[in-house]
Amino acid sequence: MSRFFTTGSDSESESSLSGEELVTKPVGGNYGKQPLLLSEDEEDTKRVVRSAKDKRFEELTNLIRTIRNAMKIRDVTKCLEEFELLGKAYGKAKSIVDKEGVPRFYIRILADLEDYLNELWEDKEGKKKMNKNNAKALSTLRQKIRKYNRDFESHITSYKQNPEQSADEDAEKNEEDSEGSSDEDEDEDGVSAATFLKKKSDAPSGESRKFLKKMDDEDEDSEDSEDDEDWDTGSTSSDSDSEEEEGKQTALASRFLKNRAPTTDEDKKAAEKKREDKAKKKHDRKSKRLDEEEEDNEGGEWERVRGGVPLVKEKPKMFAKGTEITHAVVIKKLNEILQARGKKGTDRAAQIELLQLLVQIAAENNLGEGVIVKIKFNIIASLYDYNPNLATYMKPEMWGKCLDCINELMDILFANPNIFVGENILEESENLHNADQPLRVRGCILTLVERMDEEFTKIMQNTDPHSQEYVEHLKDEAQVCAIIERVQRYLEEKGTTEEVCRIYLLRILHTYYKFDYKAHQRQLTPPEGSSKSEQDQAENEGEDSAVLMERLCKYIYAKDRTDRIRTCAILCHIYHHALHSRWYQARDLMLMSHLQDNIQHADPPVQILYNRTMVQLGICAFRQGLTKDAHNALLDIQSSGRAKELLGQGLLLRSLQERNQEQEKVERRRQVPFHLHINLELLECVYLVSAMLLEIPYMAAHESDARRRMISKQFHHQLRVGERQPLLGPPESMREHVVAASKAMKMGDWKTCHSFIINEKMNGKVWDLFPEADKVRTMLVRKIQEESLRTYLFTYSSVYDSISMETLSDMFELDLPTVHSIISKMIINEELMASLDQPTQTVVMHRTEPTAQQNLALQLAEKLGSLVENNERVFDHKQGTYGGYFRDQKDGYRKNEGYMRRGGYRQQQSQTAY
Repeated sequence: MSRFFTTGSDSESESSLSGEELVTKPVGGNYGKQPLLLSEDEEDTKRVVRSAKDKRFEELTNLIRTIRNAMKIRDVTKCLEEFELLGKAYGKAKSIVDKEGVPRFYIRILADLEDYLNELWEDKEGKKKMNKNNAKALSTLRQKIRKYNRDFESHITSYKQNPEQSADEDAEKNEEDSEGSSDEDEDEDGVSAATFLKKKSDAPSGESRKFLKKMDDEDEDSEDSEDDEDWDTGSTSSDSDSEEEEGKQTALASRFLKNRAPTTDEDKKAAEKKREDKAKKKHDRKSKRLDEEEEDNEGGEWERVRGGVPLVKEKPKMFAKGTEITHAVVIKKLNEILQARGKKGTDRAAQIELLQLLVQIAAENNLGEGVIVKIKFNIIASLYDYNPNLATYMKPEMWGKCLDCINELMDILFANPNIFVGENILEESENLHNADQPLRVRGCILTLVERMDEEFTKIMQNTDPHSQEYVEHLKDEAQVCAIIERVQRYLEEKGTTEEVCRIYLLRILHTYYKFDYKAHQRQLTPPEGSSKSEQDQAENEGEDSAVLMERLCKYIYAKDRTDRIRTCAILCHIYHHALHSRWYQARDLMLMSHLQDNIQHADPPVQILYNRTMVQLGICAFRQGLTKDAHNALLDIQSSGRAKELLGQGLLLRSLQERNQEQEKVERRRQVPFHLHINLELLECVYLVSAMLLEIPYMAAHESDARRRMISKQFHHQLRVGERQPLLGPPESMREHVVAASKAMKMGDWKTCHSFIINEKMNGKVWDLFPEADKVRTMLVRKIQEESLRTYLFTYSSVYDSISMETLSDMFELDLPTVHSIISKMIINEELMASLDQPTQTVVMHRTEPTAQQNLALQLAEKLGSLVENNERVFDHKQGTYGGYFRDQKDGYRKNEGYMRRGGYRQQQSQTAY
């Protein structure tokens, strides 16, 4: 027999050949050429001819099955990938869909997927637990499915109105698709071609069939009636060998013939009758399976396990039944649980549950508060150890458990004054149950609270600051501060001096950056006008933050033996003074502490705190109208160009390239949480405006001086950028406003300068951020008027022989004594060559023409000055500093004040870390 006719299945070939072996040879083969080698699998595989519709729909069905599996395991990324492939496959099948209509199973997956994504989107807790890729894929897929389903709105609506009917129609359609060729191509004798090609296998016995896994409905639908009868009877085909041979030839011929559609009424009726019989048999199989399940349940020996449902595990028993619960037994069990702590493969969540269960057992058996306190200490420590990685932060549920557990522990300690806890208590000397003596438990409540504060900082660092989640986490700070206050009260009674200093520093770190609005309002409201009840209410609200900071810091100054705690307390105290506009107290404390001398030797977090304090000091000086002090305080931070990094508010991209991954992680852990940030745009604006008020009059006074030095290099850089603009339009950014105001001041036009500095845009960006914005704006207008007057006199003094002070007073809208004072200072400091004529209230200018010898001396001085400047530039380029540009000026604009020495959190040139 030729290979062409050997197309039966394994079972058929075994029954027909009766053990004889067939050896097939290649027909007409040229043995000189390379023969076509077929593997055994390829030889045994049946060649099936399918229509384009079946191929396309099978491809869609496989993709839909993959999507449903991904939905079961909440793998949204996989759903997104398969949905994109499904859209492409549907596009390929478009021609078939146009003829046949949109398949029901396709509409069903679109509707189910959209509902599934909406459920995930509304599940806020579930979204928080998602990883980054799944969360991103969820947002993308949700948008795509909503946009894609607009083309199928009518189909989806009809499906949702009657999903059961749609499912039944779909099942019938699948039956028709899977059995179309066999039903329509039946011979006159009623024998189909596909019947002879179908594999037949021995059916298992009735008893074993009970415990087989359920087959999918799609596989059941694809079985034909002959297979159903064979399965039930458990017998094989009853045809003879000769009939099989004839059937094979008939089957082969029919496989390559075009399907015949039922044309007559009799054929249609036969096909419809067959479908009804098939549906009836399917219903009988389902009811039979349900009866088997009921019998299994009645027997009680077997339990059917459905996939995807997690088994409920019983909680492990802590003690054997009948065991007497004593202190020794509980402590022994506690030690057994703690021995697994830190080991590989230990379930940390289960360990926490065991400890909590142990607390309940100890409480139920009245084993005393000492045992409960010891177990509580270990529960809190286990909660901290839940995340082994330092960079990861606690989950919200773990964080909530930690706060509750610490509060419960403090309740016990306050309710039982006879319990003493401490790190210095050895485990051998612990007293957990002897009530005759004070109970002694090993553990440090202060260490737990310090770790709690670190975890809170990590939570705030790793939360998006512009989300509602950050606000929710920030609300927990009230609980953190309340716990710190409770521990403070406890340690003031029973703690050592060192512990009291540490808890005081924690309290200070949660207080120093907060503006006390209640105290500010009490200062603004006169005490005479307030009633007695209001005064009592103000007293009951608690002490002002200034009084609290003063008390805590003074205790640390007197009692602390470590430099770090004292340094942090001083810096926080200065910051708090500066924040509340107590400039002179803040300045004096900074000068007396001499922190600027050795701050470069401190650790990076303290250096960041120093930089934040200096910045706040400069902003405070600006609010007071002390532009020189403000400029000097902000100079080091702003001149470096790395203010964001030095203040611990972020990492610069260029500096990230210089660090490896480990150093970057360390840097990110040092970042300050967002609610402690200082507005960098406000900081730069304050610095540039201060530089403008100093630099513009100085430039006008030394316009022809070759030895002129820059007071602010950054300000000059902004001026040069503004001059290089090819098209000069209205200013938009904060820097452009300052540059435009500087040009106006240079011409003595104070009104234009005022309009550029103070307007709606600048108010919204900068000035409204100050606590007393109106006072700051009034101060700025006054400063602009005075410095514009000085600039006008420097610029146009050569034009005038004399000028009336009344004219100057009207021009700059200043009172006459102020104008007199400004001009007198300029004459005394030899900045203006003039004299005052008191009777006429005029300023008489003095003209002095230089002699020839003086001209030569000026030229020589100019050349020497340029030579020195070039040398300084070369030196500064090698050293990487700006020392040559910031030396003391002859007119005293830059004085070498002690608190402005270069120091702080600056990256050295030879190091990549701090």
